[in-house]
Amino acid sequence: MILSFITWDVTPEIFTLPADWFLVGGLSVRWYGLLFAMSFVFGYIIMKKIFDNENISEKVLDQLSTYMLIFTIVGARLGHCLFYEPGYYLSNPIEILKVWEGGLASHGAAVGILLGLFFFAKANKKPYLWVLDRIVIVVALAGFFIRTGNLMNSEIFGDVTTLPWGFIFTRYYDPALAIDPRHPTQIYEALSYLLIFIFLYRTYWKSKGKTTDGEIFGYFLSLLFSVRFLIEFIKVPQVGFEENMILNMGQLLSIPFVLAGLYLLYRARKSKA
Repeated sequence: MILSFITWDVTPEIFTLPADWFLVGGLSVRWYGLLFAMSFVFGYIIMKKIFDNENISEKVLDQLSTYMLIFTIVGARLGHCLFYEPGYYLSNPIEILKVWEGGLASHGAAVGILLGLFFFAKANKKPYLWVLDRIVIVVALAGFFIRTGNLMNSEIFGDVTTLPWGFIFTRYYDPALAIDPRHPTQIYEALSYLLIFIFLYRTYWKSKGKTTDGEIFGYFLSLLFSVRFLIEFIKVPQVGFEENMILNMGQLLSIPFVLAGLYLLYRARKSKA
């Protein structure tokens, strides 16, 4: 029997500690937070293997992890606030600090990571593209974890669909309103990012870490942001002003990354000729 839809009624919280354990309210541990943390844990393990392969000390890896954590969170938060709701957040700047209320943008995270890794490369006298080629391997895996977290939160889903794997996100809808199956775009993106991670990881080890500087980064940019561009066509707009746009904000922000990735691949191929 083929299901006509899938009812998704998963709670975002794993567990909640009682309010009387704390001075101010209770504490909830959410799937999104756990998955976000897992992206750094697995990223650290994979990067350690890569750094061991290239005889780079764990101290340098610890420094890289610190840069990544800070610049990813800051970039993702500022990206959401300034790209999607600049009027509100510029009028209420203190709200920018309330990361726990949600609102992180992958494009902002990308900009934050690029900036953070630039400072890391300068501090450690490493070629910028060399650093990017290695870190984007685990960034792709992080994308898988984060989009899975979005699924657990019943957020960032797609348009109405009649496909048999359409999801009814019951925790999002008002029960008094009609409930329509939606494209589970979180799953589409998560699986795409997982495949991109596998491809980049295999590319690195197949070449034994001796790819042309910028090649793996070029693959990452062109593949990941092409996927993001295409899936945006069936996503619900994140903010109101996107509803009348031919290409939404996510797509417009993806185009420069795709073009940059294609340029890096062309540059790498040319250098091998």
